[in-house]
Order: sequence, then structure tokens, then C-alpha cells
Amino acid sequence: MIELHYSATPNGQKIAIMLEEMEASYRVIQYDIFNGDQLTPAFGQINPNHKLPAMVDHDPEGGGDPVTVFESGAILQYLAEKCRKFLPASGASRAATMSWLNWQVAGLGPMGGQASHFLRYAPAGQEYAVERYTRELKRLLTVLETRLATSRYVAGDVYSIADIAIWPGRASAFVLGIDLDSWPATHAWFDHIRERPAVARMMSRADLTAPAKYVGLVQKLEDQEWSNMFGEANRAAVNEE
Repeated sequence: MIELHYSATPNGQKIAIMLEEMEASYRVIQYDIFNGDQLTPAFGQINPNHKLPAMVDHDPEGGGDPVTVFESGAILQYLAEKCRKFLPASGASRAATMSWLNWQVAGLGPMGGQASHFLRYAPAGQEYAVERYTRELKRLLTVLETRLATSRYVAGDVYSIADIAIWPGRASAFVLGIDLDSWPATHAWFDHIRERPAVARMMSRADLTAPAKYVGLVQKLEDQEWSNMFGEANRAAVNEE
């Protein structure tokens, strides 16, 4: 009923966890982002931004044509409203959940992504960029630590899509060499979420597992891989449409 257009990045893993939490029927369509699978015109019809994840719901609530959703925060909200779980219907709890969800997609996620780029992929001599983004990432982790020191879950007493959005970022911290032992409340929260059956299922599925070239502190890309990820091929996918 649901097609998950997927690459095994933290953003993709968010959606896989959510679908497992829902016990939804879904099919994983894997993309090799280094190979440029996401740059095709066909995928551009699903996500004009040519980024993963994206989702097509072939059985939307109320029937009708399939519904396409892209951007991980939007997908999480759509699925939570579809299954009526993990997002309060109204009031302060909903506001807190949406605030922390947007904090992740607008702050923690992009800052971690930029730190990863300059530390792992960019040519040597990027010291200012590495320092700027790793310091900001650590600042945001301190915000999260302060919250989790007094709250069972990110948005309050109940597990929500805010937790689902933030949890896969632990992998990013690991490949960036950030030791979460320095943030004990965050570390304890991470271990608690990892014990959830849905998270365990996501981590054990072969079609959701990250290939070796997605991890590691330093990555050496071939010219075409660089073009697909960061260069001319990446830009051309949008410019040609």
C-alpha cells in the first residue's frame, strides 16, 4: 500500500521506523545516491527536489488517487495523522511535538549534514567550515541534552514523531566521532528507543541497512559520485526539468 523511496541515511531511517511502528504494509525501493539513482526524471515526478526519502501512499485515507509526500518531516506528520498515533491531536502536546520535529528538520539534521560534508567529503583545507558546523552540532546536542534531562521523551511524557525524527542522528554523531557519553541523558534516551521492537525490526532488515560506503569518517568519492552528490549532475537534474 505504501512505497518508500529510500536511501539508508538518517532521514530515510526515520520513515522506516515510523512505518514499522505503524506495522504498515510497505515496499522499499532502494536508491544508490552515489550512483545518482535519485536524479532521474521519473523520480523527479515523485520529488522535484530529487532528495530522499519520499513516499507514495496507494491507499490514502478517504480513497482516491495515490498521495505523494516528500521531506521527512512532512512524511512523518502525514503518517502520524493517517494512523492517529505518535502526534497528539491538539493542544500543548501537539505544539511541543511539532516544535521539536521542526527543530530537528531545520536545525539538528542540516547542521549534522553540513558537519558530515565538510569533515568526510570536502577537500582538505576546510578547517573553518568543519569547526563552524561541528560546534553548532554540539550546541544543538546540548539543547537536546538539557531537554532530555527533565523529560522522558523529546516532546514530553509520550513517545512521538519528534523522537522518531531525532533518533537516527545517533549514527551521524558516531561517524563524526562525537561520543554521546558526553551527553548522558541523550545517551540513555537513545538506548531506551533502541529497545523498541519497531526500531529493532528496522535495524535488522537487509533492505534498510546502510551500505559500507555510507559510513566511515573519511570518504573518497569518484568524480561521477561527487557530481551525483554535490556537483553538476546534482544540479542538472533540477535544471533540466
